[in-house]
Amino acid sequence: MKVEIITPDTTLFTGDQVNLVQLPGIDGSFEVLNHHAPLISVLTKGKIKILIAGEKEPLWFEIKGGVIEVLRDKVLILAE
Repeated sequence: MKVEIITPDTTLFTGDQVNLVQLPGIDGSFEVLNHHAPLISVLTKGKIKILIAGEKEPLWFEIKGGVIEVLRDKVLILAE
């Protein structure tokens, strides 16, 4: 799936071979996998974990909060 993490200042990450995104939701941590159902949710302070196909180590991004939209195998994260 394609994933973008965007802040008001810059684009933190763009990738199209992502297998998993783990996020800090307001009700607890949750994950998005390939072919996930459409979703809009609020994010809280924490870390985003991204697993890229073929990579052993995950990428980590620290955020202060934000919003996630999942639609048609594309994940858009607007973060602070």
